[in-house]
Amino acid sequence: MKRLAGIPASRGICIGPVFQFIRQELVVTDCKVDDPQKEIERLNAAIGAAKEQISKIYEKALTEASQADAEIFQAHLMILEDPEMLSEVRKKIESRKCSAESAMKETAQAFSDMMAAMKDEYFAARATDILDVGNRVLRVLMGVAESPTANLKTPSVIVADDLTPSDTVLLDKSLVIGFCTARGSATSHTAILARGLGIPAVAGVGESILNSCNASQIILDGTNGEAILDPDQAMVKDYEQRIQTARTIREASVKHAHEPAVTIDGRHLEVVSNIGNVEGARSSIENGAEGVGLLRTEFLYLERSSLPTEEEQYQAYKAILDVFGNLPVILRTLDVGGDKEIPYMGLAAESNSFLGQRALRLCLVRPDIFKPQLRAALRAGVGRNLKIMFPMVATASEVRAARKVMDECIAELRKENIPFAENIEIGIMVEIPSAALVADQLAKEVDFFSIGTNDLSQYTMAADRTNPKVADLSNAFFPAVLRLIRDVISAAHKEGKWVGMCGELAGEPLAAPILLGLGLDEFSMNPPMVPVVKQILRNLNAQEMQALAEQALQLESPQEIQQLVKDKVPFIAELV
Repeated sequence: MKRLAGIPASRGICIGPVFQFIRQELVVTDCKVDDPQKEIERLNAAIGAAKEQISKIYEKALTEASQADAEIFQAHLMILEDPEMLSEVRKKIESRKCSAESAMKETAQAFSDMMAAMKDEYFAARATDILDVGNRVLRVLMGVAESPTANLKTPSVIVADDLTPSDTVLLDKSLVIGFCTARGSATSHTAILARGLGIPAVAGVGESILNSCNASQIILDGTNGEAILDPDQAMVKDYEQRIQTARTIREASVKHAHEPAVTIDGRHLEVVSNIGNVEGARSSIENGAEGVGLLRTEFLYLERSSLPTEEEQYQAYKAILDVFGNLPVILRTLDVGGDKEIPYMGLAAESNSFLGQRALRLCLVRPDIFKPQLRAALRAGVGRNLKIMFPMVATASEVRAARKVMDECIAELRKENIPFAENIEIGIMVEIPSAALVADQLAKEVDFFSIGTNDLSQYTMAADRTNPKVADLSNAFFPAVLRLIRDVISAAHKEGKWVGMCGELAGEPLAAPILLGLGLDEFSMNPPMVPVVKQILRNLNAQEMQALAEQALQLESPQEIQQLVKDKVPFIAELV
């Protein structure tokens, strides 16, 4: 028996045989060509074919994971449109009269090495994306099929040096029960996709895992970041029991998915979903979501070269609202900037776009973006339970400015005799510490709050969640973040306003007792977690959780708080 420690990349436990994934080496010879222009034409055709492949993978990721996960492949498309990289490939073909294969492989490797040499894990993860895209173009040029696990016949745990995002999405979930890599990190696109797909994964265990092909069995603990090779029978039995307990709880949650989440002492909580397209809407209904707490609208602005028209947006919003009937749907206005950039918008480069003109700040200075979206939403909301919320609000004056633009849209629609939804509730995302600190003022301006814990955590702790060197600090379980959440809920309730949460914390099983105790009214999460969180809430006493939450806020670290929940609510420990 051998235990290997790694990085928890995607939660869950699995036990099975080892399948060693060895990537097919793309051997390229540096041959000379007679007609460089013909090679450039071959290159252009291969890039076009690669774009089509990536678009199909994007659609697959949308269906099996989420909008946020699928956006990884939007980044891949952008790599294929990078003028600097493509110009370098073409220059090599022209100046050296080399093949398109040789020029592409050399250039992709050089750009990847440049990123990796920055000695920052975040950039190293992006280096993997460049190689993934470069190899895709090479496979098209060389006529090599993409089949990462073609020889896999029985459900197994994949062991590899590393997996690309494309490898991960193309894995057959009926045969791949988990994967373990020698390299990689929890912030890599591969890890993000594994979480979205629900595949247990451990990354960064070191090269010794590559010698595991002789192991008859492996236990993979994606929650704690551990791989156990050739475990003894006692350990296998222990882990099988843990898997069975978690499965029993999850099966019970699915069975009761469409029942309301009512606590033991009678408090009803709304459990809704985060979505970004019609497919997500259907998944939400299947999983028992009672509506949508976050409708991301960025999907309408991707995979295109110009802004979507008002009519395009109206049709898209209407299609989603029709799926939910009279259930509440909260539409978040466009949130771009920071880690979400759209080239054709012509946004000025900023040294720190996370703290720049993004989200509502951008919309307020770009009525050509903001007004068509608001008009489309108002039109689509006729006869439906639509609510609108603005992201990245820092001050009350921003809310008033946004309301003014909405009032202008309402006046225009009325003048044009176009039907629109009257009396739509307006809310904001609380994801900046300043907003949390003046929540009492903001509560007077809106109908509801939705707490975005992903950004609130990183801004409160001054830690970029995409930077692995400080990612541990960007943790919503820190008392500083939880105390802000407590204060936001308290301020809203004093004004008679309700509070939801659409950050990752809302779908975290260990957070449910604390959030319930703090008085959260609505939990919004990725659709697959809806039945699980509902089941947890049904087994809790809201009044008792108040005492637990107060105790948690006196502790110092996320680890202490999570352990407290495990000790006080032991059945949740079986889910994590």
